[in-house]
Amino acid sequence: MPSKMFAGYEEQLDVSFGYRCNGGIFDCDEDFVRFDCPSEKIKRNSSFSCLSGAALSANATLANTTICNRLIGEGILPGLDSPNSFRSISSSTCLSSLDVLSSSIQNSILASGDSVSSQSDLSEWDLSSLRSMSAPSRTGGFLDASEVQVAGGAAGEDRVQAVCSEQNGWLFCAIYDGFNGRDAADFLAGTLYENVRCYLNQLDVGLENDKNNFNNTHFDGSIQYFLEDNCFDEKKILRSTKGQKESPDSIRSAVLESLRLALAQAENDFLLMVEQEMDDRPDLVSIGSCVMVVLLHGQDLYILNLGDSRAVLAMEESEIYENEVLNAVELTESHTVDNETERLRLLNEHPDDPKTISSGRVKGKLRVTRAFGVGYLKKKDLNDALMGILKVQNLLSPPYISAEPSLNVHRVTRSDHFVIVASDGLFDFFSNEVAVKLVHSYLQEKPSGNPAKFLLEQLVLKAAKNSGMTLEQLMGVPAGSRRKYHDDVTVIVILLGSQQRMSTASTKS
Repeated sequence: MPSKMFAGYEEQLDVSFGYRCNGGIFDCDEDFVRFDCPSEKIKRNSSFSCLSGAALSANATLANTTICNRLIGEGILPGLDSPNSFRSISSSTCLSSLDVLSSSIQNSILASGDSVSSQSDLSEWDLSSLRSMSAPSRTGGFLDASEVQVAGGAAGEDRVQAVCSEQNGWLFCAIYDGFNGRDAADFLAGTLYENVRCYLNQLDVGLENDKNNFNNTHFDGSIQYFLEDNCFDEKKILRSTKGQKESPDSIRSAVLESLRLALAQAENDFLLMVEQEMDDRPDLVSIGSCVMVVLLHGQDLYILNLGDSRAVLAMEESEIYENEVLNAVELTESHTVDNETERLRLLNEHPDDPKTISSGRVKGKLRVTRAFGVGYLKKKDLNDALMGILKVQNLLSPPYISAEPSLNVHRVTRSDHFVIVASDGLFDFFSNEVAVKLVHSYLQEKPSGNPAKFLLEQLVLKAAKNSGMTLEQLMGVPAGSRRKYHDDVTVIVILLGSQQRMSTASTKS
């Protein structure tokens, strides 16, 4: 396997982790790092059998831990990061973004010399509006678990997270593809999962039927759920899910709305933080991130996408398990100016601005049309914080970048084999079909290996070949300079259901 060629450079991977459910068929070999579970078997409610993640940096990015008075960079993320293995933490150790901002704002006031005589004074100062959009109080519910297994870390401007409760049948994975700095990705890594958990745990619905035997599927395919406005109301979710028997589709819609609310809260909180701190750090107004969240709950695969990361499903054309063919099905849409739908939407929203798209970029700055952060393309006062060529000229009708995600839910069936979740750097080199083919062929030879790491190995080999370099030469290029050859790349591969069928399937070219 080509991975042997890469063996001497594995230490350059910023992140490489894996998890195998106790109910899995195969034992992990030395190439698969797993969470060290207790020896007793756990009743398995989840519809995934294996997870692997890997990330490689190309940008020379120094971690800036100053945002929110260092609470995220020095307080929260060290407790969540685990780049080389899963580890168990109490599910109560995370903080919501409201907790983060409360501390940040209070410390900012104290640092400026303003007096705060009580928590009520603090709330009156700036938190009253924030609390109206903050996540509900944390209680047991949809993502209930006393302990969770976590893994993840940073690679250049990217961040990756995985949170798993096998016993309770759910898996949360996220890739935050930062740009112009890592502060937005760090903020998301420190707060979004907890925001999601808070909102989802308010869904008072009967979910036990959703954890039935894997064969008892009653809903196939996927539905897409796109929102047409920016307003959000947490009470609407609670009203829609309490006091009545809800259909599976209405429950799924409520979950998708909860994911949207969690991201909307994080976006508002981040921009508030930027406004508080931009006098000292004006660069914060230009920092942003793409967002990819995958939540597997029972047999429902929920996807939130903002930007140009992708989730690609490998599925069979039929359920007849002899010489099956795997198709690559993209579960996300790309939010870039290259997407004609996005391009037309953007132009229609700014009919009086002839330079809405300039040089193939939104206002000459970004290829993505939707992103987290990047306040200078959303608010005039944030753009005014920049000077010289960094400032956007003629910001006529902001916002130009949307924070509205695309949302999708897919019901996992016996035809589904695995999902590849990755930042756009992977797809600079491989099409959806090629990525699926690579993972599938690798799993046929090494069913207990780490397919995410393998994809990165193949990417580096191809990047070296495209540049006329040897692997040794490319891996010798320092971070920063290597950005000329490939981007920061983060990959997660989730194996769905039983792995027994992997050995008999083929891949459609």
